[in-house]
Amino acid sequence: MTKEKYINPYTDFGFKKLFGTEMNKDLLISFLNALFNNSEKEIEDIQYLNSENLGDGSGDRRSVFDVYCTTRDGSRFIVEMQKAEQAFFKDRSVYYATTPIRQQAPKGPWNYHLENVYTVGILNFVFPDGEYPADSYRHEIKLKDVEDHHVFYDKLTFVYLEMPKFNKGEDELETMFDKWMFVLKNLYRLLERPKALQDRIFKKLFEQAEIARYSDDERWQYEESKKIFWDNYSVMETAHEKGIHEGKEIGRSEANYDAARRMKNDGMSVELIAKYTGLTTEEIGKL
Repeated sequence: MTKEKYINPYTDFGFKKLFGTEMNKDLLISFLNALFNNSEKEIEDIQYLNSENLGDGSGDRRSVFDVYCTTRDGSRFIVEMQKAEQAFFKDRSVYYATTPIRQQAPKGPWNYHLENVYTVGILNFVFPDGEYPADSYRHEIKLKDVEDHHVFYDKLTFVYLEMPKFNKGEDELETMFDKWMFVLKNLYRLLERPKALQDRIFKKLFEQAEIARYSDDERWQYEESKKIFWDNYSVMETAHEKGIHEGKEIGRSEANYDAARRMKNDGMSVELIAKYTGLTTEEIGKL
């Protein structure tokens, strides 16, 4: 088996290493600009915000984001690498979006003006029941009128990328968005930087992703993160096979509990386990 040269961005360590550090914020800026492709309003700079957020009261649930940042114009971005399907994934995604909305409310008088909020979900699965066509992998969702379909509110946006559907080869990469999709899906499989990815931003990405450059502690963190990712992936795949015979919801439920037990045994925090499995903190506490 060939040893990996570059980290897997689907792992918690890998994703935050590439996109969640001040040193590499230009990688995140390039990705977001490619994702939205708005030449009239390109993101020039970002400021990272606290990715672990508590509610207003002591009994409120905690939100833990992979990456959370704001731009110069006040827009807020949540960027999440979603490793496995969850029974209430859409509910969780909407719930998380309430944090950057509520945080904009100042103390005292306020006219309720809000800046843009974006949630970006990079999904290592496809939406169930054929919700979207097989060749459609980028989905942008806003609040719309159900009758005439005009955008009722344009300041709340959800963008989901169904990564398993992206199957373009190196010679088919035409846009920056194509290139970023290819990198996210294939980085850990590559042994060298492809000729199609000669842009300066990708030169930096491959340098930052090279495992040999890391310290012993960083390599240990990555290996632990990779172990959790593959354990969880294996459990979900097993549950999928069970679901074919026993019912999808039963399979998902068993998989989430099994994955939660493994994560708990590996010392992962309750908040992160809840994030990855969709279980409540109370359910995790009983395991």
